[in-house]
Amino acid sequence: MDYLQQSFAVRFEYKVYFTEHLFSAENVAFRDFLNAQKGNTARKLLFVIDKGVVETHPDLQGQIRTYLEALEGYVLVPEMLVLEGGEGAKNNPQLFDQLVEAVNAYGIDRHSYLVAIGGGSILDLAGYAAAVSHRGIRHIRIPTTVLSQNDSGVGVKNGVNWFGKKNFLGTFAPPAAVFNDYHFLTTLSDDDWRSGMSEAIKVALIKDAPFFNWLEANATMLARRDMPAMQYLVERCAELHLQHIAGGDPFEMGSSRPLDFGHWSAHKLEQLTGFAVRHGDAVGMGIALDSAYSAVSGMLDEAAYKRIIDVLQVLGFAITHPLMEISSEQSAVIRGLNEFREHLGGQLTIMLLRGIGVGEEVHHLDTALLIKASELLQHHDAVA
Repeated sequence: MDYLQQSFAVRFEYKVYFTEHLFSAENVAFRDFLNAQKGNTARKLLFVIDKGVVETHPDLQGQIRTYLEALEGYVLVPEMLVLEGGEGAKNNPQLFDQLVEAVNAYGIDRHSYLVAIGGGSILDLAGYAAAVSHRGIRHIRIPTTVLSQNDSGVGVKNGVNWFGKKNFLGTFAPPAAVFNDYHFLTTLSDDDWRSGMSEAIKVALIKDAPFFNWLEANATMLARRDMPAMQYLVERCAELHLQHIAGGDPFEMGSSRPLDFGHWSAHKLEQLTGFAVRHGDAVGMGIALDSAYSAVSGMLDEAAYKRIIDVLQVLGFAITHPLMEISSEQSAVIRGLNEFREHLGGQLTIMLLRGIGVGEEVHHLDTALLIKASELLQHHDAVA
């Protein structure tokens, strides 16, 4: 039998910038990036902005236009698309159609840029539209929430929800650049400020005990919206996520998903509540459940388990939800395990904890122990 074999590698490289007031005249970060990419012909910029960001920063569109007026080599398209953000953006096919239609109408080619400003949902939606238009146009992310600045916005994933399932449609398409502007965090609601911190707890628990110790020591300050503390959290969390992406499986070809610690039940809870529960809040409860399971299975000592729950609660997280309670094989959240296995593409692989900063993957969760873990959280929540 004859055959031909091909093998090649594609190098991806992008920078994540940390700044404030990105579109003020004095801030050269965005301008310098674009100037470094200039070609022989003018390149177009299509901006997509989260409606919530426009409402809390009403001067933003004017600032962008003024900032880009003097920039040579680029053309700002006349319309800035303002889309409803939140998880609903990833559930609405009409928004995807609107984005792709704008790419077509304004002639956004593979040398132009789609620039998305908003929370993780808008970034996911815009990144997906960019990835499938012309088989991939360049996109720039400007995350505006804690969750998107420290986790989803700095990674390589894009996607939308389909069939009622989280990120059923999606791509791996790295951004051209990410600009984290801390000023956007100042206008977040308390709920959005809090919910983004769950991903920092997650990555600290599985990768970095000193970072968890820092989170524990600074939890009260973070809950009180101390900005210097939040800036450190965002940058360290983003750094750990970027290190993981560079660690050998950036496009998740295998079944190992260490950064999905706490996510199997979180994704199911989001679905069961019609996405009324924020992703970060759901992840916080998922972390609590997997930490409780680690404890009742004998992997994690009781003192470490209590430290985790205490940090979550000091930061303001609920640690369980009626739809996350497990009493039998028929409990609704249990179906999330099979869906997670499908998402992984084969073998079930769940990250649990051997200690603070020490994760260990397992390939089976025992229902009896899940029931016990769920009961432990319900009791803890009741007496907290």
